[in-house]
Amino acid sequence: MRSLDQRWLPALRRRLVTAGAVVGAGACLLASTAAASPAGPVSSTPAEGTPQLAPTSATEQVRQLVQCGGTMYAVGTFTQVKRFTTVYQRNNIFSFSATRPYNVTSWNPNVNGEVNSIAFNGSNCSRAYIGGSFTSVHGTPAKNIAEISTSTGAVFTGFRHNANGAVETLAVSGGHLLAGGHFTTINGSSSDQYMASLNPGGGQNDGYLHLSISGNYQYPGVGFNHTMIFNQQVSHDGTRDLVEGVFTSVGGSPRQQIFMLNLGSGSGTVSGWTSSEFSQHCSTGHPFYIKTATWSPDDSTVYVATTGKRLFGSTSFPLTGLCDVVAAFPATAQAVSHNWINYTGCDSLYSAAADNSAVYVGGHERWAHNPNGCDKAGPGAVTAPGMGGFTPASGSLLTNSAGTAGLYSRGRGLGADDMLLTSAGLWIASDNLQDTAMCGGAGGHAGICFLPY
Repeated sequence: MRSLDQRWLPALRRRLVTAGAVVGAGACLLASTAAASPAGPVSSTPAEGTPQLAPTSATEQVRQLVQCGGTMYAVGTFTQVKRFTTVYQRNNIFSFSATRPYNVTSWNPNVNGEVNSIAFNGSNCSRAYIGGSFTSVHGTPAKNIAEISTSTGAVFTGFRHNANGAVETLAVSGGHLLAGGHFTTINGSSSDQYMASLNPGGGQNDGYLHLSISGNYQYPGVGFNHTMIFNQQVSHDGTRDLVEGVFTSVGGSPRQQIFMLNLGSGSGTVSGWTSSEFSQHCSTGHPFYIKTATWSPDDSTVYVATTGKRLFGSTSFPLTGLCDVVAAFPATAQAVSHNWINYTGCDSLYSAAADNSAVYVGGHERWAHNPNGCDKAGPGAVTAPGMGGFTPASGSLLTNSAGTAGLYSRGRGLGADDMLLTSAGLWIASDNLQDTAMCGGAGGHAGICFLPY
């Protein structure tokens, strides 16, 4: 599947705003409102009746799932969704009930391009912010960013809606809409390229962030890459933000792959949290490899899930570095080293979430505990297709009762692009590549799978 990884890497864009956040069913799912995490782990058997991507010859994908109130919102690149036998025309965004019977709503904003991220301002579920690569929403011109009604789908034109490059990630924290992507100008301001803080009311730059993000990854034979922000995850207590992307300098400090922001009352500043491991390079086809991260429930640990194949220039075993792994790091504001690493054996991971009992990751992986194999099972490898659950303390794979395979599985496809924990369970966003619709051994879950507590 390495060939698929190379082919589809530009499309594998997970934009998890609140990875690992767990809230009550009546609240908007934002990190600042997170409640205590359930003990877990989640069931390995998916709930029945959730919506899925409708069958099509095209490869379509759900990129992000977010809950606000009693409603789930799904965004990505798709044209139709179905529940049981009913098919709904929905272009790149739709919503459905967060609880049984998971009915698809009539909401239909009709976005004419991919939607990468959706966010809400606290418990206000009447309006949503969307970011992506589009030029029209509900028939109104809007370029890559917009605020829309969750009842009619119409654009609120009082919120500025123009970015000159794709918006990859959105999150609201402390009264600021944090936007990241490929843009150099957003809503009339060019002062904060690639990541800016916007006023949630009008969309203008509110001056909360001034990060001067710059640089890209350069080493012999490396594939094309350019400065951009790809993903972010606000901590449960709302005081910090993990940010992933392509850069070598952020806020005047050297940073690569990932950095942490302190979200203060007056400004967001770069934390001292870093690691020399983040400046290592993976294969030339994967210059940007830390695609996502998530917080432990108490915000003391950061878990990363990565692509990368293997460490640049290395041909020996066991594998080293942070390429195609799930790994744990202390979240303390200083230079740190990993607590543990678990290798897939050169298969990519794209999503992560964590509760008190497990660190969940998803991708198109085939194995875990595989540092002695690359694109094959090495000695000690354990089968774990499509997703895995790992013990937070040691990174050991949770296995079935026989100990012969991982507790969890799903159709691999492109690779699960998003994971979202709520107080009810784990939502997984994925795709339909090669008619992938399996989750936990059950069919009918193309693009969306829910594993309840």
